[in-house]
Amino acid sequence: MIAAGHELTAQAGVEILNAGGNAFDAILASLAASCVCEPILSSFAGGGFLLASPVGGESSVYDFFVKTPRRPQQGKPFDFKDVDVYYGAVTQKFHIGKASVGVPGIVLGMFEIHRDLGSIPMKDILAPAMDYARKGIRTNAYQAFLFQVVRDILATDETCANLFSSPAASDRLLQEGETMTLPEMADFMEVLTIEGPDIFYRGEIAQMIAREMEEGGLITRTDLENYDVVRRKPLTVDYHGAKIEMNAPPSAGGLLIAFGLNLLEKINIAQYAHNAEDYLLALAQVMDMTQKARLEKESLGCLKSCFLHPDFVEIYRRELAGRPAVSRGTTHISAIDADRNMASMTVSIGEGSGCVIPGTATQMNNMLGEKDLNPAGFHNWEPGERLCSMMTPTMIKWPDGSQVATGTGGANRIRTAMLQQIVKLVDYKLSIEESVTSPRIHLEDGQLDIEGGFDGRFTELLTRYPDHNRWEGPSMFFGGIHAVGFDGRGINGCGDPRRDGHAQKT
Repeated sequence: MIAAGHELTAQAGVEILNAGGNAFDAILASLAASCVCEPILSSFAGGGFLLASPVGGESSVYDFFVKTPRRPQQGKPFDFKDVDVYYGAVTQKFHIGKASVGVPGIVLGMFEIHRDLGSIPMKDILAPAMDYARKGIRTNAYQAFLFQVVRDILATDETCANLFSSPAASDRLLQEGETMTLPEMADFMEVLTIEGPDIFYRGEIAQMIAREMEEGGLITRTDLENYDVVRRKPLTVDYHGAKIEMNAPPSAGGLLIAFGLNLLEKINIAQYAHNAEDYLLALAQVMDMTQKARLEKESLGCLKSCFLHPDFVEIYRRELAGRPAVSRGTTHISAIDADRNMASMTVSIGEGSGCVIPGTATQMNNMLGEKDLNPAGFHNWEPGERLCSMMTPTMIKWPDGSQVATGTGGANRIRTAMLQQIVKLVDYKLSIEESVTSPRIHLEDGQLDIEGGFDGRFTELLTRYPDHNRWEGPSMFFGGIHAVGFDGRGINGCGDPRRDGHAQKT
């Protein structure tokens, strides 16, 4: 079974499972398909993480996230500009251009994962995505909405604008129901199956990227040649009888979720009725304390003796403190096969840089244009540094053998969405579908957002958090959890309807 952010993303993985591939082959097929079907969220020039749980083996994290290039030369002119991104009624400014592009890791990540865990040829794995790109993808309502969200980014470069322009009128973006064809991306994938990742990091494509970066960009051939995929043990937390495996440091998401679970371990949240006011008060308090612990060393020190093992605190301080952090537009894929191999993958291109690798129809990331990355100002990072991310592919494992692979996009809402899903699955024993679709809250910087779907006036909750916003219904703001799993009843899963998610079974 595959759960993902687009029907065809999920279908590509199911095709590979039906052809005899395992969960890792399938999730790579879905990753490639997401670059075609979800191009605002996923790209071969982005980065991400895989949490792999092979049956009978130890879980491992594959970190193929973006790295910083060499330190920029003083006085060099940068292609670095701000644009508006339109999140419904809210508009935010982000930085794009060639100088916003970090060294991408998805291509090498795919091949390293395939080498270690794959079971069928890469050409078969990429075949569904190549077919989609050549035949064309019908634009659905959610993708059409995302095109409008980032319309100013797509319009900054003629090549990029042409990729996403309507076939009926070149001066407007693709509309719902219109077809996007990407023959250059299909050809690019075909070359990858023949040449492997070297063409991207050392060969012709590396040369094209470096040439594009000569005027206003930062990435060099050396940066691409030195890119590496890092393997780590997952961060593991025991929580109310379940083992939770998450993305490990230097990424922040798993650490923050683990911190919240440590707090909830003492609260015993299951004493409250699910979705009742006491339940929401406890969650909001934990979210508030987690953010304070992340941002304030004093708060972390106070909480240390009460809730956290000293070794965990040391990891938090050593691996997280002072590192750049990035967390924006993301998509997630979860996969399980008949042998119970499980895979959870989250990928991102930020908002996109507006820059396209020539001849590939592939938009590059804008991870170096994230404000959170540069507390001392943009372009002051150390070269070759692995960026920190909120993305947290996750596994939940119970002693009876039941297991769930899950994760979400959603920037800073990732940690709160995942915390709530873990609580719903472990403490309240909801089904995967119920844990995905039931309403959520999010607390950040003192503002409480309450998704539509809760019953109750919540007088005490709203009094305690006067800066609040009650949403009318479900919203992509609260993330997009795509999860699969198995228990005594068999394999099941759910794609989050907030982000047009789909779950498909073989």
